[in-house]
Amino acid sequence: MHPPTHLDIEPAIHYWGTPVVLISTSNADGSANLAPMSSAWWLGWSCMLGLDASSQTTENLRRTGQCVLNLADAGMVAAVDQLALLTGAAEVPIHKQMLGYRHQADKFAAAGLTAQAALDVGAPRVRECQVQMEASVVDIRPFAAQDPRMPVAACMVELRLSRVHVAAELLHPGDGQRIDPDRWHPLIMSFRQFHTVGQRLQASRLADTPEAFYAPWRRGNRRGAVGTAA
Repeated sequence: MHPPTHLDIEPAIHYWGTPVVLISTSNADGSANLAPMSSAWWLGWSCMLGLDASSQTTENLRRTGQCVLNLADAGMVAAVDQLALLTGAAEVPIHKQMLGYRHQADKFAAAGLTAQAALDVGAPRVRECQVQMEASVVDIRPFAAQDPRMPVAACMVELRLSRVHVAAELLHPGDGQRIDPDRWHPLIMSFRQFHTVGQRLQASRLADTPEAFYAPWRRGNRRGAVGTAA
C-alpha cells in the first residue's frame, strides 16, 4: 500500500461521517418539534451535541431540559430528507432563509413519522426509529465562539441518557443487553450526502474484551477500571 499524497486545503464543512439523529423536543405550546442533525457523539451514558444556537431545538432544550435522540437507520433516508430544510421556528433565521429553510409546525406529519410517548421525558419518541434514547440536559454552552471560520453561532449540549429503547431485531443473539453491529445499519451523513455502514472489514481486537467491562454499574460500581483510566 502506497502512502497518500496530502494537500493543504480549507474545506467549508467537516462532515466526515456521523450518524443522523432525529431530536424530538417539546415546543412552548406543547406541540412536538423534530429536527435531524449529525453532530453527536457518546461516551458511556452521556452524549454531546453540536447545534445551531438559533434553532428551535436549542430553544426547546434550554426551556425544558429534555429530549429524545432517535437514531435513523438506512431505511429512513426518505423521511429524514423530508425534514432537511424545515424549521420549527416561526421566524426563520436569515442564514436558514438563505439555505432555503421554511417553517413547518408539524414535522412528524411532514416526514410521515409517528409520535410515541416517552417514559421519562415529555418529548415524544419516533416510533419508526429502531433506537430511541431519552435524555436530560446537563449543560449548554457556546461552541467555537473564537473560531473565525464558524459561520453561525453554535452551542454544545451535554446530555445524560436515562432510558434506551432498542428494536428487538438489533440485539445480539443470546444477549438482550448488547447491540449486534452486523444488524444495525445507521443512516450516516457524510459531506451532506446520505450513506450507511457496509460489511464488517475484519475482526476487532478491541472487541475481544467483554462488553460488560464498560458497564461497571451492573457490578455495583459506578466507576470501574474504565472510569478511572486516563
